Amino acid sequence: MRVYNFSAGPAMLPLAALEAARSELTDWQGSGMSVMEVSHRGKAFVACADETESLLRDLMGIGDNYKVLFLQGGASGQFDAIPLNLTAPGDSVAFLNTGQWSAKAIKAARTQGLAVDVVADEAASNYTTTPAEGSFTVDPGASYLHYTPNETIGGVEFGYVPDAGGVPLVADFSSTILSRPIDVSRYGLIYAGAQKNMGPSGLCVVIVRDDLLGHPRPGTPAVWDYAAMAAADSMLNTPPTFGIYLLGKILAWVRDEGGLPAMAERNRAKADALYGFIDGSGYYSNPVAPDSRSWMNVPFLQARPELDKTFVAEADAAGLTTLAGHRSVGGMRASIYNAMPIEGVQALIDFMADFERRNG
Repeated sequence: MRVYNFSAGPAMLPLAALEAARSELTDWQGSGMSVMEVSHRGKAFVACADETESLLRDLMGIGDNYKVLFLQGGASGQFDAIPLNLTAPGDSVAFLNTGQWSAKAIKAARTQGLAVDVVADEAASNYTTTPAEGSFTVDPGASYLHYTPNETIGGVEFGYVPDAGGVPLVADFSSTILSRPIDVSRYGLIYAGAQKNMGPSGLCVVIVRDDLLGHPRPGTPAVWDYAAMAAADSMLNTPPTFGIYLLGKILAWVRDEGGLPAMAERNRAKADALYGFIDGSGYYSNPVAPDSRSWMNVPFLQARPELDKTFVAEADAAGLTTLAGHRSVGGMRASIYNAMPIEGVQALIDFMADFERRNG
């Protein structure tokens, strides 16, 4: 039986995409092989990768002045790859720090010999807020401004796109990509690990503006040299073929469901329903400032934290899995990415209401 999987990642994937992959797992396009067994340089897989990129461009409105790269190493690998491609030692870079993933990117930049300027740091709120729009300034000499639109662990999300002035804006969209329309033209570089809304772990998508290509530091590994990878259509080495293939299936599902506007509508409805229940409860609470709440990751606490393990175990028995909060913050967390249907969120709300009646 399929469960409602609330994992933050690897996360629940659309059943239609999984079933489509299952139907051709042992015989892809009449080849007598799975897509994982064919040559990545063969015409069939090259066409598959091209179609996946075309679907992503169409859905996100990615202009011709951007390259789309299918890379390995996850989003964490990009914490180092971005400075290697966009800076020289001693350059200044700016960051907005809103949680653990921002902090990891900052730490990596500091190892690259950069002057790191944290222009906004939400530590005072224990990372339950985002900086007010217009409350920070960015040095026009900075190589880029980096931010994390959604902090998966803390459940904190920006409600606006930061103004970087003329400085390229770099964003880790791992937890929110494909969840709603975004204006790609406002960014110099977008990167995202696939394991939330895009497919299995192991694939990282990088969308980078052409003017930022071609200036890697000497010694940059070829597989992290954006220009080299773009010139080779992301196939300088053997790419994550199954991840690219399954991303194509998921993109087709998003398209067939109405595209990113439809994803935004359903995701907003799911988040509103869950937050509405939590706010109306006398037993549960959400620690994040209302104007900074994530659509994708909803942490919550109960009035009797000694029952956290009981809550998680009973929820799991009811087919509502992976609800334990991150080990660094505790409590519970419901990740409600694109593939989570509204029925799953309602089932969670019903369980939470019943648990409160029995234990409140």
